[in-house]
Amino acid sequence: MSNVVVVAEIRQGALKRPSLEAVTAAQKLAGPSGRVVAIAVGASLDAACKELAQSGVHQVVCVDDPNLAHYSSDGYARAVQQQLGSLNADAVVMAHTAMGKDLLPRIAGAVDGAVVTDVVEVGNDNGTFTAKKPVFAGKASLRVRAQKKPFCVTVRPNNFAPAAGSGSAEVQKAPAAGGDLLSVVKEIVASGAGRTPLQEAKVVVSGGRGLKEPEHFKLIEELAAAFGPGVAAVGASRAVVDAGWRPHSEQVGQTGKVVSPPLYIAVGISGAIQHLAGMRTARTIVAINKDADAPIFKVADYGIVGDVFEVVPALTKAIQEIVASK
Repeated sequence: MSNVVVVAEIRQGALKRPSLEAVTAAQKLAGPSGRVVAIAVGASLDAACKELAQSGVHQVVCVDDPNLAHYSSDGYARAVQQQLGSLNADAVVMAHTAMGKDLLPRIAGAVDGAVVTDVVEVGNDNGTFTAKKPVFAGKASLRVRAQKKPFCVTVRPNNFAPAAGSGSAEVQKAPAAGGDLLSVVKEIVASGAGRTPLQEAKVVVSGGRGLKEPEHFKLIEELAAAFGPGVAAVGASRAVVDAGWRPHSEQVGQTGKVVSPPLYIAVGISGAIQHLAGMRTARTIVAINKDADAPIFKVADYGIVGDVFEVVPALTKAIQEIVASK
């Protein structure tokens, strides 16, 4: 029987959706007879822990500490490590977010575990953990097998269905790890408040140089908004970010963000390998470009050869009508 621990990500008291996807991955690693435990660290965790308890895990460990209201690398790592010993963890799972990329390697180092990041598939082969991750800018996949435990993995958002169990797991309150924090967050300046995070969006609409001018990005914003609140996010190619049209936080690609949404719409993007590395694992790719020979069409599931200034407004109107009819 395998014991798998999920380290949940909670921001301002709310459980992040990728953590529920991590629960699904943990359940696959644990197998039918295994046990999944979720650890929540932070402050004001009651609502988030209740949601975790209903996700299908067997137990929730809640480390509620006002000193950890904001993420602290050493504070969170210490809190999680303190719990792992008693849980006898064979594997530890987190979402491949900014927090997961920073925290899980720290945990793996502290417990002398094996670690692999940004995985899109996990498995349990007769008690041996396996995982698959994209390599070489997404042009190939690497399959790995755990050689020792705990097996620590971060899972790429939007590659696992969010856990939606109807359970009622026990929520155990755990004491804070204590000790002085090596770093303390004094202030958080949020950009794009209220926007759907790019790597968590179900739909990503990205624009490229085919839009010709920065003010034409309004077409991209309107298309993203047509899907309704909290569904779509705006992305951009490296070329337009380098030109100063859009902030780097919206860049999709090898030197930007890697996204795997159920739907990716590329508007006026030629499809350079740098950009493909950031979006080719999307479930469905739609490309709109006037150049029929653009490389983007080689990876697209659906392609529209046409003028983006004619196609995008028509597509926006059609989506608005479909959303309004639901």
